[in-house]
Amino acid sequence: MPDSSLRHRTGKITLTVRGPGRQPLAEQAVTLAQRRHAFAFGNIGFDFVDLVGGPDPENAQPFGGTDSSDLDRLADLWLGLFNTATLPFYWGSYEPRRGAPDTERLTKTARWLADRGVTVKGHPLVWHTVQPPWLLGLDLDEVEALQRARIRDLVGGFAGLIDTWDAINEAVIMPVFANGDNAITDLARARGRIHMVRMAFEEARAANPTATLVLNDFDLSSAYECLIEGVLEAGVRIDAIGLQTHMHQGYRGEEYMHEMLDRFARYGLPLHLTETTLVSGHLMPPEIEDLNDYQIPDWPSTPEGEARQADEIVRHYRSLLAHPAVESVNYWGLTDRGAWLGAPAGLVRADGSRKPAYDALEALIKGEWWLPPTPMRTDADGRITVEGFLGDYTVSAGEHRAHFTLDAADTTTTIDLT
Repeated sequence: MPDSSLRHRTGKITLTVRGPGRQPLAEQAVTLAQRRHAFAFGNIGFDFVDLVGGPDPENAQPFGGTDSSDLDRLADLWLGLFNTATLPFYWGSYEPRRGAPDTERLTKTARWLADRGVTVKGHPLVWHTVQPPWLLGLDLDEVEALQRARIRDLVGGFAGLIDTWDAINEAVIMPVFANGDNAITDLARARGRIHMVRMAFEEARAANPTATLVLNDFDLSSAYECLIEGVLEAGVRIDAIGLQTHMHQGYRGEEYMHEMLDRFARYGLPLHLTETTLVSGHLMPPEIEDLNDYQIPDWPSTPEGEARQADEIVRHYRSLLAHPAVESVNYWGLTDRGAWLGAPAGLVRADGSRKPAYDALEALIKGEWWLPPTPMRTDADGRITVEGFLGDYTVSAGEHRAHFTLDAADTTTTIDLT
């Protein structure tokens, strides 16, 4: 069982196990096995769009990269750790030509993931970066109408397949972003942050009332707190607060993370660590303010860096799961190949070999925090008591089995093997 700091991630249940004849299986051997974590352990699934959906006819995807022979190996590595995938819906790459969205490839990829038990998330509905050039020069009223239509089309069209979305990304800097022309920055400057957030959430909510909608940002300063407070005071319902932690300049440490999580937990909303990275090469110089400003020809992974990354990823994930407000952690990239900014932030090297960080994370998610197939024996009334991490489990006896979910409340239930 885990240490006391993770007690809120575990549960206990007493099961009465009945056989096919609906009689309790008294004094019988059964096997208990975990099937899935309730906690969302995520990663981006960008590479799968090409591998599953087919080549990008527009060559418009800004991140990720692999080749057609990698699907089986990449899938085994990815599915070995993660249960939640973020797929790319950047407007500029999803619809590089007006009226020709990349719906078929994204739908095929999302279904492939869902068929393997993966929860799929879309990213993002509204952002000022990776924008289609065809928006430039349009009247702002038309830009807003097109943005609203895009939100409705995506959230409504993918409902049931993708029910979690980063509704708006990096709204703190959206009206003042000065890295090239784009129509969304102009729209945000004219309408204001609260208007942009309201538009994103209300259009998405109308298209799929059951969707989980995330407000996502990299700015973890008081400016983000002010935005959240303004949004909530304006009556906009948000489902989770997204927090980005790209740590190309080094791990920020448990003390920083705990203090930061506490600041955002006070709003009473789940916290999603939407984008997290730790590099396995040299660290980006600390004087770099915008990570995008540091782009070098070669950023290799090193043995020393890989050892540091493995240690830090264990510390990072332990600290995140110890905080009760954290509901999900999404790592930003499985492999170094095609990684954001060319950084060696993946858990797998560019050649497909596992780094120590992959092994270290596996030892947590599928080791220390996991119940492998475990033999048990029912009592005279056919009962067993199960303690473990919250999630989905299987009980089996011979060829017969049943599934159940271990939730946060201590409880009792009856299950029938079929």
